[in-house]
Amino acid sequence: MAYRPMSLAELADRLRDSENEKIQWKLVWEFLEEYRWEPDADQPRLLKAEPLSTGDEKWDALLAALAEHLAAKHDLAAPPWAESRILRRPWFPAELPSQRAEALVWAPASFRKHGVFLSARDLEAA
Repeated sequence: MAYRPMSLAELADRLRDSENEKIQWKLVWEFLEEYRWEPDADQPRLLKAEPLSTGDEKWDALLAALAEHLAAKHDLAAPPWAESRILRRPWFPAELPSQRAEALVWAPASFRKHGVFLSARDLEAA
């Protein structure tokens, strides 16, 4: 079987199948790495299909923020499915107070909009 990069919809399926948060984060970083290696013209295709709910609104909002953030890099609007996935209470995935402060200052606009405070540096480091 030939290699095929993971889509956001497939990432949602994998997040739903795992209850281990460390593994869930590794899956997010794996998606980002595969996404980066795809040709620019192919990247938006990985964001289009609406992911089923992961069963956790935090991860659902993170997927929406990712889709919006990555689409914006192509000067594209966020996929329509991403609009409604917004947390009522902000989520700071980082545990250390210094990391939370950094995320508060440096979270990309799409992540802030969806209530997920993750530093832009965390996205680049993946």
